[in-house]
Amino acid sequence: MKEPTAVSDPSDLPIPTRDLRSLVVRPIYASERERWDSLMREHHYLGFGWFAGKSIKHVALLDGEWVALLGWATSALKVSSRDKWIGWTEEVKNERLPYVANNSRFLVLPGERVKNLASKSLALSVRRLSRDWTTFHGHPVHLAETFVDPSRFVGTCYMAAGWLCLGTTRGFGYHSGVYRHHGQPKTVWVRPLSPEARKILSDPSSTPLLTGEPRMTVSLEDLRLDGPGGLWEHLASLPDPRSSQGRRHSLISILKIVMAAIFSGAEHAKGVGEWARTLSQELLQRLDCQESPSRQCFVPPSWTTLHRVIRTIDDLALEQVLRNWILSLGLSPAALAVDGKTLRGSASGTVKAVHLLSAFFHLEGVVLSQLPVDEKSNEIPAFRELLAPLDIAGVTVTADAMHTQREHARFLVEDKKADFVMTVKDNQPELREALAGPDNEAFSPSG
Repeated sequence: MKEPTAVSDPSDLPIPTRDLRSLVVRPIYASERERWDSLMREHHYLGFGWFAGKSIKHVALLDGEWVALLGWATSALKVSSRDKWIGWTEEVKNERLPYVANNSRFLVLPGERVKNLASKSLALSVRRLSRDWTTFHGHPVHLAETFVDPSRFVGTCYMAAGWLCLGTTRGFGYHSGVYRHHGQPKTVWVRPLSPEARKILSDPSSTPLLTGEPRMTVSLEDLRLDGPGGLWEHLASLPDPRSSQGRRHSLISILKIVMAAIFSGAEHAKGVGEWARTLSQELLQRLDCQESPSRQCFVPPSWTTLHRVIRTIDDLALEQVLRNWILSLGLSPAALAVDGKTLRGSASGTVKAVHLLSAFFHLEGVVLSQLPVDEKSNEIPAFRELLAPLDIAGVTVTADAMHTQREHARFLVEDKKADFVMTVKDNQPELREALAGPDNEAFSPSG
């Protein structure tokens, strides 16, 4: 009887070669987010939940077909080999860390194995990473990093794509605000995105190559935070939406940390948590942080706790509190601008990008009020709702041509006792003609 022929291990079979000249890598569209998340959750060994902070999701397409997914997110706070390779001080690192992006997920989708597909997809994604980061988040990145589990992968595609292996981690992971030893060290890989990357990241002086929007920082000593009428007193009036069971940190402590971190330049929940971890015991006590009996020190909330609690806060109530505090500072603007802006990077899944209509002081640039505009509507119906709760008697309100509406003018003059300056364009020919006349009757809201 003839013995059956042994079947080779599929990994030993030759990998077919395909023409990769049609391979394209691009950010996913808003309508593709659910598909990207689902595929990553189903096929990546780590699964997928969500990215904290800033992120970009790329898809690689070969002849129009999805073949690989790449996810970029904010960089890791502590990586000894990376920090040593860059050569930055702790102070410079805290300032320049946003200019590093972490390849948190990389998945070649199941299907036909194609030679060089992984390294080519990675290289194309890296090539456009800084440009896409600037488009979505307002500033470039100068270094890409990733961690590879050596028990699963060698890192061949990173090596082929020109990445550098800097060594291994010590096997610690960041969870609930604490670094814990999990005993699974990863190899650390980095890819400079320009020849000057290390100099840009490590140079303590300002450099013209570090382009992008500057981080907003405010001196906490210059703000009225403590005492009667201070921000903390206003925030204390907010109700706590959480159940009393299982609370470890007070709402006022969480709100204080979030506000102080934002004033200091933090831009997302993870950044707020990392900022809080750098505070001295004295500052943690001043911010009403909990004292841990076992650790005998004040402990800030983790960034996951901060993110979870802030999402439950009534945003309209919080806005009202902040508005009352701003007005208590004695600001009395002569002019208030009404303008709408779409929030960059806010689109997700089938949800359109968030569009806000804001009222802000002309000279100070302080936003006094803002409202989301319904995706099925436009800014015009939101105009009255935005300004109705504000005391703007005697204030001049400016708006673009969209708001050059008779009802808006009547509302401002008769209801709010305010003045207005509005733009008139060619799409209102009769109004333009009337304005060109000698009596200018068009300025009358009842005309």
